[in-house]
Amino acid sequence: MLFNGLPQGSMAKLERPGPLRERVYEALLELISSRSLHPGQRLVESELAGHLGVSRQPVREALQRLNTEGWVDLRPAQGAFVHEPTGDETDQLFVVRALLETEAARLAAVGSSAEGLERLDELCATGEAAVAADDVDAVVIANATFHACVMELAGNAVLAELAAHVEHRVRRYYTPIVRQAWVEHRELIAAIAARDDARAQQVMRAHTEDARTRFPPRPGS
Repeated sequence: MLFNGLPQGSMAKLERPGPLRERVYEALLELISSRSLHPGQRLVESELAGHLGVSRQPVREALQRLNTEGWVDLRPAQGAFVHEPTGDETDQLFVVRALLETEAARLAAVGSSAEGLERLDELCATGEAAVAADDVDAVVIANATFHACVMELAGNAVLAELAAHVEHRVRRYYTPIVRQAWVEHRELIAAIAARDDARAQQVMRAHTEDARTRFPPRPGS
């Protein structure tokens, strides 16, 4: 069955208010990007509709949109499957992420406030506590929130919008690697606090590029 092994309550039935097709899309996107639905997993419209408490039509529309955006593969006579990225796709995604995050780190070092630094410190402590508690889901969330905060401190709305899109796509790769990120996060905070934009760039570049090397390669990619 499609949802065997999913944590209890990981897919709540959707409430009716609001555009239903959008809510179905967002629910499925979250399940895919968080790896609750695994790469290569077959997606059965009737099962998705039943678990979400909707008809098959908005599920079908959501799957078509996810296919267009590269999250789902629609195969003739076979159905829908969670897209399984190739090694090249993964490399390209991490390269773009490194460029965006490095520029954000530089801008954050130039213009960050005391309140922003305090927020980064709190988020880093949250992530470290999640690592110590072996709470992988909390680590992933803390890591994404930390990087989003750096983007916010950068003060460039266009950069933040692009980074948010890339971050969502990168999130599916985080589980194997985010445990090791927090020493580097502390180094980044120190560089931003010192207003050393060159050092902040250096730390973030190394951090984002190293994340790709730590991601386990797929066989045959």
